[in-house]
Amino acid sequence: MTQLDKVLYTAHAHTTGGREGASRTDDGRLDIQLTSPGGAGKGTNPEQLFAAGYSACFIGAMKAVAPRQNVTLPADLSVDAEVDLGPVGEVFGIAVRMKISLPGMDKAAAQQLVDAAHKVCPYSNATRGNIDVTLTLV
Repeated sequence: MTQLDKVLYTAHAHTTGGREGASRTDDGRLDIQLTSPGGAGKGTNPEQLFAAGYSACFIGAMKAVAPRQNVTLPADLSVDAEVDLGPVGEVFGIAVRMKISLPGMDKAAAQQLVDAAHKVCPYSNATRGNIDVTLTLV
């Protein structure tokens, strides 16, 4: 298990009702209703939140790595994340597919950037060896 050398930030969320409930952060910046995937409610679900969080974090990792590689990121870079939910034997699991768009970048340089970002991204490090994560440069 990896232990942090130093805590830079701690997120706090209070959730009630599980997949049919609500979640709110202590600073009030996130205050959402939750609904099961495909449910009739108007809320989001944990898989959507994970997709948004992982893709945003991955962009942050690319921004952190780019100066080390002497690379300028395109202003219109984007990541489309898909998080699958399904059974794994008697339990449930998730899998992630991310399509990374770095328009105008040399393909080899873009791939090096993606590979390096995958090594430093906290979500990538948390999921590595635990779930299937596929990164595709588009």
